[in-house]
Amino acid sequence: MSHDPPSNMPSSDTPEPIPPPHSPSEDDMESGEDRHMKVGMKMVGSAMVFIGFIQVFMSASTGAEITTFPMILYFTGLALWAYSSIDKQITRYAVMAASIVCALAFFHFGEVLFWHKYVIYWGTIIMVVYFMFQTPKPQP
Repeated sequence: MSHDPPSNMPSSDTPEPIPPPHSPSEDDMESGEDRHMKVGMKMVGSAMVFIGFIQVFMSASTGAEITTFPMILYFTGLALWAYSSIDKQITRYAVMAASIVCALAFFHFGEVLFWHKYVIYWGTIIMVVYFMFQTPKPQP
């Protein structure tokens, strides 16, 4: 007597059923326009930070006085850059809030003291070093 498998049981030589495609995640649904906007904001924010930092750096190294405009430019650029570059929402919005508060404080008080320049200088160096050594997440 032979022992044949029942007909309703799949045999080992039949292919496995194809699983349904995964539902698109939030990252997959990000449109090309959104990515282009983030790249543009990252470029503009980086340029604003660079221009503001160069003026602060030159003023700190020569001892010259500067107006509040480079500081406002620096912190506005930092807020734009943080919005488009930082992935963790808590960190992103913390950097943005701190940048906006600092820009408004310089706008309100209307002067830049010597120690302000050095805080900006060393804070920028620390921030650049921190983000330089972050490993980027793989893109799908």
